[in-house]
Amino acid sequence: MRKGILIGLIFLFLACNQKKDVVAESQQDPEVEKKEINNPIITDVFTADPAAIVHKDTVYLYAGHDEAPNDFHFYKMNEWLVFSSTNMVDWESHPVPLKVSDFEWAKADAWAAQVIERNGKFYWYITTEHATIPGKSIGVAVADSPVGPFEDAIGEALITNDMTKATDISWDDIDPTVFIDDDGQAYLFWGNTACYYAKLKDNMIELDGEIKSIDLPHFTEAPYIHKKGDWYYLSYAYQFPEKTAYAMSKSLEGPWEYKGILNELAGNTNTNHQAILEYKGKDYFIYHTGGIQPNGGSFRRSVCIDELFYNQDGTLKRVVMTSEGIQK
Repeated sequence: MRKGILIGLIFLFLACNQKKDVVAESQQDPEVEKKEINNPIITDVFTADPAAIVHKDTVYLYAGHDEAPNDFHFYKMNEWLVFSSTNMVDWESHPVPLKVSDFEWAKADAWAAQVIERNGKFYWYITTEHATIPGKSIGVAVADSPVGPFEDAIGEALITNDMTKATDISWDDIDPTVFIDDDGQAYLFWGNTACYYAKLKDNMIELDGEIKSIDLPHFTEAPYIHKKGDWYYLSYAYQFPEKTAYAMSKSLEGPWEYKGILNELAGNTNTNHQAILEYKGKDYFIYHTGGIQPNGGSFRRSVCIDELFYNQDGTLKRVVMTSEGIQK
């Protein structure tokens, strides 16, 4: 009996010392020690609904500005912001390039938006509340520089709530995303509870044909188009509170095949809004959370970035959201 107890104590002693060695080794691991906390990427203002482009080897990040005070429980957004970076870690803030008040026909809400370049001009598709037509609308601003200043491109809304009938809600015309296909044809996607799309004329400020819709499982909002190789990817906010799901197709006209969840619930916020970007040979998933301390939440969000990875068959690996984010 004593011999058995003695052997047990020896094994316990060895196990404890082995655990100490593992802990000590991890604490001294230089790879662990040198990692910085880089998410959220912007910490002096609240930012939401990210979109991004690459222009002349620089990434330009566009976001809405969450301005709601800590005791205010809805969105307060009056302007859009722009930041730039050449390493995805250090971000330069530029003067406010666009506000709701820059659209004479609009009255409130600087909701989700996206910028795209064509023929040396930058077109910013925005969501806002129309002053005379009930419901949300989509407008277009234009500039000669990715940081603006931007101005209303057409003097009226491009999409208004009376133009879409797939759902009866007044906020289905939100979250525009634009993609220019390899043949030069531009497409506008948008929607809430219904995913709409339409072709754009070469001038980027007029529709070119009818508005169509896509049937996607549990589509909520925030459609985003990107292409990798021969595949088109349509990612979107899924259910509510929102995860991000995605579908794949060989054509922007479909058919789209649902592939599953891409990003889980995004930390202390009901919404999940993404942009996907390739830069200097790496792929990035840009999103927002409500996790910034001390006052982050659904109406005080912050943009984060993590790497995005593909499987050999072209499907997407699920995003791993991290505090460390992108490292230099």
